[in-house]
Amino acid sequence: MVAQTTAEALRQSSTRYLWMHNRDWIQMAEEGDPMIAVEGDGVRIVDSDGNSWIDVNGGYNSVNVGYGRQEIADAAYEQMNRIAYFPNGTTTEPTALLARKLAEITPGTLSRVFPVSGGSEANETAIKIARAYHSRRGDKGRFKIISRMGSYHGTTAGVVWLGGTPTTQRDDFEPAYPGMVYAPQPLPYLSDETPSECAVRCAEAVEELIKFEGPETVAAVIAEPVAMPLGAVVPGDEYWPMLRDICDRYGVLLIADEVINGFGRTGKMFAVEHWDVVPDIMSVAKGIISSYLPLAATIATEEVAGVFAGEEDYLRHVLTSSGHPVSAAASLKNIEIIESENMVENAATVGAYFKEQVEGMIGDHPSIGDVRGIGLLVAIELVKDRLTKEPFAPEDRVADRLNESFKKNGLLLRVGGPIINMGPPLCITTSEVDEIVHALDLSLWEFEGEMGMGQYA
Repeated sequence: MVAQTTAEALRQSSTRYLWMHNRDWIQMAEEGDPMIAVEGDGVRIVDSDGNSWIDVNGGYNSVNVGYGRQEIADAAYEQMNRIAYFPNGTTTEPTALLARKLAEITPGTLSRVFPVSGGSEANETAIKIARAYHSRRGDKGRFKIISRMGSYHGTTAGVVWLGGTPTTQRDDFEPAYPGMVYAPQPLPYLSDETPSECAVRCAEAVEELIKFEGPETVAAVIAEPVAMPLGAVVPGDEYWPMLRDICDRYGVLLIADEVINGFGRTGKMFAVEHWDVVPDIMSVAKGIISSYLPLAATIATEEVAGVFAGEEDYLRHVLTSSGHPVSAAASLKNIEIIESENMVENAATVGAYFKEQVEGMIGDHPSIGDVRGIGLLVAIELVKDRLTKEPFAPEDRVADRLNESFKKNGLLLRVGGPIINMGPPLCITTSEVDEIVHALDLSLWEFEGEMGMGQYA
């Protein structure tokens, strides 16, 4: 616990000097925020006032192995003592070993690894590779990228124009990046279709877009296997095999954004494995190092990477922290923990239990319109009327009400609207799930009471 005067001084320093993401410093100051996290263990953190909290989303769905893994800190420390960076034109032992490890565990011929610092950079790199791939093959007109409405692929200048959600405000950054084309999200809850019907319709919509735009202008399709902003959207089983077939028929590259999904989150090491599909390019981050240090990667198949082989053909792309040896050493230890402690299997089994417990709340809570997800990605969509799916209005202040109630009931869980996304560390136990579900239950009773939708039990 940090001394009270020190804790308050840290909060004041934060609101005075720190430009935090997705928070307003004036509002934080008025509410006594931000919370200062000082310690972590498993799914829990301790703040500067000595309070213990369950971090329901493990950072940004990213602390896959949980907080407090000394082994990762030791691996980083040992590497830093050996060599903390690398001379221009060289690499290091942990970076070479990490590239080999990623080639071993990713599906198909995904094997050429470009390390970067974060998920946005990984997707920017994926787009550059896709466009450069076509250019090297003589198809210089292929520059358009098809993404899905309601998806999220990062916030840097290019990828911020991929997908798009109600909370993604892009007006400040116009004009839009050229060549961005949008397909529908395969979310059956919104369409009143079966998962199969929705999957087929949305995959066919991608094909229609390719034909409408002209195949000779389309470089790639990028998609999250399980999309998060709209609430753990798991497509029908037809969707990803159809996307693979469509891309193959029109010479379009398929990019799988596994930034959130990867490294066990969905109950498979990578989410595309649920459908036995191999993308041409895969972007990974978050779980690759459980956010202990900055690290991500863009991984291409041998077929795609092959066009960049040769003295004059190398990819003109460089980032200062690409292949950082300290991050690579920490990542190797992180992946070792995921594999040795069977965290992928735990995500599948405990995730199924988590979803089942949340589904069990539907009868008690009229605000729950839908529960969806897979593995340790579970989401609740709240509605004003379950039968009509009428959404809440902005004046209902859903996010403010829920965030206040979650905090009161011991959960570190923030929402930006009526969708509650949850992705805890993969080490979570069923008893910890029970704690989360109990707090969710209390929070929804309070919310529904304020909205006149229910009464306290």
